[in-house]
Amino acid sequence: MIVCITGASSGIGEATALRLAREPAVQLVLVARREERLAALAARLPCPATYVAADLTDDDAPARIRAHIEAEHGGRLDVLVNNAGAAWSAPFAQGGYANVRRTMAINFDAPVRLTEALLPLLRASTPASIVNVASTAGRISRVGTGAYSAAKAALLFWSDALWTEETANDVHVSVVLPGFIATEGFPHSKLPRAIVSDAATAADAVADCVLHRKPERYVPRYYWLAGALRLALPRLVRRFVVSSSGAKVVAPTERDPA
Repeated sequence: MIVCITGASSGIGEATALRLAREPAVQLVLVARREERLAALAARLPCPATYVAADLTDDDAPARIRAHIEAEHGGRLDVLVNNAGAAWSAPFAQGGYANVRRTMAINFDAPVRLTEALLPLLRASTPASIVNVASTAGRISRVGTGAYSAAKAALLFWSDALWTEETANDVHVSVVLPGFIATEGFPHSKLPRAIVSDAATAADAVADCVLHRKPERYVPRYYWLAGALRLALPRLVRRFVVSSSGAKVVAPTERDPA
């Protein structure tokens, strides 16, 4: 089984590589920007592993990764794990479109572009799988995370459509929705430990989707409640999000006339 994992140099991507490396007959293709970390990870894995140092927002990144898989693995690709992502927290009034654009570029555009480049390889290697690591933030947004939530929501709904389109080709599409995960990029040291999970748990969810073709996995599992409550009680959820952030709730009578 040839598995390509993006964002593999740290966090959920690194943990996923370590988790899937324990499976029989696995070969990994590790993708991230930091070549030295990819080389170190590949050297300590208990399975064959190659790597590509690439910034997924570069124009030539998808073609470079495809060329590597064709050269090193004969063009075979059984699983693509679109995990790479980043977030820059800022209210829209401060971050503006520039923050939305750069957040979408890595969290939505990059996996879409890479999937487009690698889909022919996946179709030729069926049964194959795509696992898109989204976020619970794609179901419910908080103050300052609008750009990130928008990107992950786009990834979630695009994944749903891609599944319907590719199921006839035996390419399964799954999504993993982590909540608060303690990683290098998201330390969350000030949050209650009860609501924070770790990269290894998220990696187990990715592996579950890869090995058992699960359609969707929240991390931790009970976070599905957040999405359900957002649909069932949107007013209550909005007020909770605002009050928990310390922001001011503006009453209708204080708004400017429409």
